[in-house]
Amino acid sequence: MLPVTFPMTAKSLLIVAVVSLCQWAVADLPLPNHPGLTRAEGSFQASWQSLTNYQCPEWFRDAKFGIWAHWGAQCEPEHGDWYARGMYQPGNADYQSHLVEYGHPSTNGFKDVIHQWQAAHFDPDHLLAFYKKNGAKYFMALAVHCDNFDNWNSPYQPWNSVNLGPHKDLIGGWAAAARKHGLRFGVSVHNGGWTWRWYEPSQGADTNGPLAGVPYDGKLTRADGHGQWWDGLDPQDLYAQNHAIGAPPDQPYCERFYRRTQQLWDAYRPDMIYFDEGSTPMSYLHASADYGLNLYAHFYNKSRQWHGRNEAVVTAKLLNPEQRRALVYDIERGRAEGILPQPWQTDTCLGSWHYDRAIFEQHHYKSAASVIRMLADIVSKNGNLMLSVPLQRDGQPDADELKIVSEIGAWLRLNGEAIYATRPWKIYGEGPSTILGEKGPFGGQSDVQSKPFTAADIRFTQSQDRRTLYAIVLAVPADGEITIKSLAVHAPEWPGTVGSVRLVGGGKLKFTRDAGGLHVALPKTMAGQIAFALKIRA
Repeated sequence: MLPVTFPMTAKSLLIVAVVSLCQWAVADLPLPNHPGLTRAEGSFQASWQSLTNYQCPEWFRDAKFGIWAHWGAQCEPEHGDWYARGMYQPGNADYQSHLVEYGHPSTNGFKDVIHQWQAAHFDPDHLLAFYKKNGAKYFMALAVHCDNFDNWNSPYQPWNSVNLGPHKDLIGGWAAAARKHGLRFGVSVHNGGWTWRWYEPSQGADTNGPLAGVPYDGKLTRADGHGQWWDGLDPQDLYAQNHAIGAPPDQPYCERFYRRTQQLWDAYRPDMIYFDEGSTPMSYLHASADYGLNLYAHFYNKSRQWHGRNEAVVTAKLLNPEQRRALVYDIERGRAEGILPQPWQTDTCLGSWHYDRAIFEQHHYKSAASVIRMLADIVSKNGNLMLSVPLQRDGQPDADELKIVSEIGAWLRLNGEAIYATRPWKIYGEGPSTILGEKGPFGGQSDVQSKPFTAADIRFTQSQDRRTLYAIVLAVPADGEITIKSLAVHAPEWPGTVGSVRLVGGGKLKFTRDAGGLHVALPKTMAGQIAFALKIRA
């Protein structure tokens, strides 16, 4: 700043004071217990009590459907999820395939898989235009998985996609495309508590065979790289295995995670961040919650600085009721059992989290019909669905996935009025499927139920002004008539009259109403539809 050389009037003094105050207001504060770390100044403090003042932004409540690219270096082999761990475990199918395709993990470890990954057809602009056309309102990209490889220009992790592999800023590309196409943008972070122990098999060695006892590459250091393609890099920055197996995470590890995640947020300004752990990052390792709470406060305060209000969404799993007021509760591969008071999210996948070519070859993805019915159930319970569409090593969906997403999009273009920007009704639904079924692995019900849906299975949503009720019927009746029992004469949920019933995307329908329910006659053209929505008004 240039020195002031003119006389300071009262007006100029006021301007300087205001500027100084604004500069102070946006400055990052040092963390008292962690020298060298900071968080954004603002109304949110690093405590659950303070964070429960959070209000989920309306954009998320209205969006309902997002698509996720759970895509990184572990998609290079196209053998599915957790490859970077399984390849170090003899007896695991990934270990066996790695020997054939890449070599022995003592010399050709996951670092060498990264070296081969090129992301040759990474085209975020084209792909996100396709996702938007087919109903997505937000898009999430995998920033870093348990494999500890950052998919952005990361100053705190030299093992990143700009320095190695694709030599591209993948998160930067995704972010620019999302904003170009009017999609809210999110990033997912999976490495906090996982990486510390997740890579521990890389410290091992074969127990038999010609290379028995020869250590895998998980303990290599910078000094071992002389003359290698990775000369000058420290494999420990990737594997993080300079510790005894079972030891708790040390302070440098936790602080590095904090800096990386904070820089990801500040540099790319996502609307949303997803953590693949419990209430706070590294809770899996029982590490200090202080790191996570400070990150949460930083995200919310930065969002207010950028937008004038909090637009940030932070999701986490296994939250208690208090924590669900501070964050958005996420249920992996599951659904809530009923209407939850705060907005929440299901994250699930068409197949394996990382791309698995065998699923494509065997045509074992979730069907569009399955996803659509899942979406209706989730939205009726105050939730959103974030659907992962696995990408091949080159960054493109396969033919089956393109067809499934297109079918979902066609349904949403016709019936989206009953999904987007709606709110839960008094009850979420009726029918046999409301009897609680299979439990999900992370709470609630499983994302897909094994029993088929029937025309008696209905899910309800309503417009925000509460003047319109939507009844989403999850199967087409064979006899051309649907009965909604919850709308019977004198039903407690709808004690007044029903004035009109329309088919969403169609015209008025004839109906009668008695003590057994609201009986609606359907058009003969309904055959072949996955599900349909009725628009009901007093």
